[in-house]
Amino acid sequence: MSIYVEIRIRGGMDELWRRTQDPGLHERWDLRFSEIVYLPRPDETMPQRFSYATRIGFGLGIRGEGESEGSRATAGGERVSALKFWSGDAKSLILEGSGYWRYVPTSDGIRFLTWYSYRTRFGWPGRLLDATLFRPIMGWATAWSFDRLRLWIEKGIDPAVSGQRAVIHAVARLCIAFVFLYHGVVPKLLYRHPTELTMLLDAGLPASAGSMALILIGLAEVAFAGVMVAAWRTRWPFVATAVLMLGALAGVAYNSPGTLPAAFNPVTLNLSMAALAVIGWAAGRDLPSAARCLRERPVSEA
Repeated sequence: MSIYVEIRIRGGMDELWRRTQDPGLHERWDLRFSEIVYLPRPDETMPQRFSYATRIGFGLGIRGEGESEGSRATAGGERVSALKFWSGDAKSLILEGSGYWRYVPTSDGIRFLTWYSYRTRFGWPGRLLDATLFRPIMGWATAWSFDRLRLWIEKGIDPAVSGQRAVIHAVARLCIAFVFLYHGVVPKLLYRHPTELTMLLDAGLPASAGSMALILIGLAEVAFAGVMVAAWRTRWPFVATAVLMLGALAGVAYNSPGTLPAAFNPVTLNLSMAALAVIGWAAGRDLPSAARCLRERPVSEA
C-alpha cells in the first residue's frame, strides 16, 4: 500500500534539487502542502526538522512535523533524500510514515522519483478510508504535483499559473458537459419540448420524423457530454463545441428567427457556450497531468 511516483524532467540536477529541497519553493508546486517550514537546527550534523500544514477545506487544516534523515550523492551523480514524517493532529489520518526522493541523472535530464508509505490512525475505519479514498488521492496529488514541477522547470510555467489554468479548464469543460447533458436529456429525451420540435419543423424536417430526430439529437448531445469528460487531456472538444454552437445559432436565426427574442434564447446560450469553449481551449494548454508519471514501482526500486 505504498505510493510510488516517477517522472522524467529535462533540467539540471542543481535546479531540481533547489526547487524540491527549498521549503519555500517546495510548497509552491506540491499540491499536498500549503506550508513547509524548516525548524532551527543547532547542529549541522543533526537531521533537519520541519513542520508542515495542509488545508482540508471549510477553514480547517492539518499540521504535522518531520525530519530529513540526510542526503547523499553517488559517484554517478545520483542524489537521495530520505525523510520521516508524523502528525499529532487528531484530524490527521496519517499517524507516521517515511519515504525518500531519488534524483537519477539520465542522458536528457533527471529521473525524479519518490516512494513513501505511512500508518494511519482510527483503527480499521481509518485503514478502510485510506485504502478506498485517501491513498489514491494522495498518489494522484503526488503525480499531478510532479508534473507541475516538470512544467516549471522545462517550460518556465509558474506553479500558480498551472493551478489557475487547471481550475479554469476544469470549470469550462464540466460546465459545457453539463449543458450538453441537460439539453440532451431534459427538453429532448424526457419532455420532447414543443419549441424543440418546432425548430426542427422550421428547418424543413417532416412532421412524421420530428419526434425520432429529437431523440437522436438528444442522444448525440448526451454522448458528446461524455466525450467532453472522457477526452479530458485533448482540446478538440472545445473547438467542436464552438463550431457547433455558432453553426446552430446561424441555423436557428435563419429558420426560426422568432426564438431569438425569447427568454433564455439561443443567442445568449450559444454565444456563452462558444465563449466558454474558447476559454477552455486557451486554458487547456500545457496542463499538469498525473498520467505523465509512472505509478508502479519497478523491480529495481524494490
